[in-house]
Formats: sequence, C-alpha cells, structure tokens
Amino acid sequence: VTVSLAPALAAKVQPGDTLFVYARPAEGARMPLAIQRLPASSIGQQPVTVKLDDSLAMSPQTTLSGTPSVVVVARVSRQGGAAATSGDLEGESAPRPNSGEVKLVIDRVRP
Repeated sequence: VTVSLAPALAAKVQPGDTLFVYARPAEGARMPLAIQRLPASSIGQQPVTVKLDDSLAMSPQTTLSGTPSVVVVARVSRQGGAAATSGDLEGESAPRPNSGEVKLVIDRVRP
C-alpha cells in the first residue's frame, strides 16, 4: 500500500499523530484484518509504502489471505488510537481483491 497525503491537509498533521494503514473486510465486520502503525511524520512530503499481510493480523482466525474482498484505509489519528474519531484525516479504497498494489490518498477530515 502506498499512502500519500493531499497537499491541502499537510499542515493538519501534528507531531505525535499516528498513521494507521489497514485492510478490513469489504462486507461484514469492520475489524481490521491486518494493520500497520507508524508515526504520522513518516508520510511528510513523500508517500509511505507498507506491506499488509497475515503476519500483521489482529486475530489468527480472521486473516487477510482468507478474505476475498477488502477495503484498505489510511488514517492519521490525533489520539493515537486505532478507533476513528472526529478530526482524524482519512483515505480509503473501494472494495477490492485482497492482493496487489493499492495507492491511497489521505484526502478528507472525519466529521
């Protein structure tokens, strides 16, 4: 997954913010199948690339490889927690197969 930040939102990223990149099932439960946590400062002027796979699974019973269709999300969290809150910056893909390259742009602020 290659994640970039829309230029209009660049000034909203603050020291201490956290970047989460994760895949969740396209249908059903919204719990992440695989998640990567990074300092939000890593996104800066250049896109950041992460690999999501079963080694990053939240639960051994629900894996990325075992789910045919996923939504990939990138979120800059002000609170540092994985749960979305008002004011977080986000971008997400449309439902897609669970493999291959994904390019995301963080381009909106959560209400």
